[in-house]
Amino acid sequence: MRTPIGKDFPGHYSSDEEWHGYINNNDRVLLKTINYSSPKSAGAECIDPNCTWVEQWVHRAGPREKIYYKPEEVKAAIVTCGGLCPGLNDVIRQIVITLEIYGVKKIVGIPFGYRGFSDQELTEVPLSRKVVQNIHLSGGSLLGVSRGGPGVSDIVDSLEERGINMLFVLGGNGTHAGANAIHNECCKRRLKVSVIGVPKTIDNDILLMDKTFGFDTAVEEAQRAINSAYIEAHSAYHGIGVVKLMGRSSGFIAMQASLSSGQVDVCLIPEVPFNLHGPHGVLRHLQHLLEMKGSAVICVAEGAGQNLLQNTNAKDASGNVVFGDIGVYIQQETKKYFKEIGVHADVKYIDPTYMIRACRANASDGILCTVLGQNAVHGAFAGYSGISVGLCNTHYAYFPIPEVISHPRLVDPNSRMWHRCLTSTGQPDFI
Repeated sequence: MRTPIGKDFPGHYSSDEEWHGYINNNDRVLLKTINYSSPKSAGAECIDPNCTWVEQWVHRAGPREKIYYKPEEVKAAIVTCGGLCPGLNDVIRQIVITLEIYGVKKIVGIPFGYRGFSDQELTEVPLSRKVVQNIHLSGGSLLGVSRGGPGVSDIVDSLEERGINMLFVLGGNGTHAGANAIHNECCKRRLKVSVIGVPKTIDNDILLMDKTFGFDTAVEEAQRAINSAYIEAHSAYHGIGVVKLMGRSSGFIAMQASLSSGQVDVCLIPEVPFNLHGPHGVLRHLQHLLEMKGSAVICVAEGAGQNLLQNTNAKDASGNVVFGDIGVYIQQETKKYFKEIGVHADVKYIDPTYMIRACRANASDGILCTVLGQNAVHGAFAGYSGISVGLCNTHYAYFPIPEVISHPRLVDPNSRMWHRCLTSTGQPDFI
């Protein structure tokens, strides 16, 4: 089927001009760009023991010359799941705008995550350019968010009843697992429904992707908390500032924020084990810092050091293990340690998590959200389903959902970026 979008998309060209802005279905994006000569090279990711170069690629994202759906027959729905993240409204806005440019008239939002498919008290939110025009100027989600929800079969039943044949799902690993299950159930029922994921995780922990939206804003906003901790610590006698940042299994925010600020003396992330006590522990290093410079700042990811805390075995509505508060633990143990050795220490603790999550996206994330929203719609109209859209090696691409949710993306302790962070903080090995 030839695209009906003609001169109105995407370049507003005249009828006697030819548009060359389409992406060919055979365009590819390489997943790996470095040929490591040895498994011992910093950051090496080798498929086999000899580090043989293997070409791996994914489909390039963008508008296709031929589209699968007739726009007048499309009813598109958008749902935002999990927790808040800067940029949610930006992505919603751009999906709606791009759908309208294609000619889609029926666009709705599903309120409060997957819950909106089954809760009779929650009704669809009609969406249009007029509705979403200015929503990117504030944080949060126009549609609301929640964790958990009904079973996959119930969700697909609701899609059928509502006549939805395009579903755009904004969420993290758990939400994407749900989107993949919805896609599989639609295939099982032979329903022509495109299920497209847009990875929303402030932790930047999605496999194969350069970064996810909200991450740059989180790193930028974290500077305020780190700077406050530095001022508090620097202004006090033997001051110690402790800042806890997001990062359940991946320490990208803590690492990048520490590297960016230049004020952090100790950065602790989930991927690198550490001891608080002992001759080579964090507390002994803090004592050294107070003796040498009179103050110190610690930046810790929320998932770091969970082995030091009591396991509650509790889980949230998304099935995630409820973590103990490592920030409060470090604060308490630091006070206890210096009291026992008879050294004065003024410990300040800052947790800016919810302030960061509720922020409006910065310029960098705003651009990323815009392009992700557009490419999500392009992917749906190309007839794809069960995919997620993201940035890979500076190019936008489509990824099979099972490939990106197999496990979280982690900071490689052997990577150059982690070693740069260690050089910046000057911290030793705490094991």
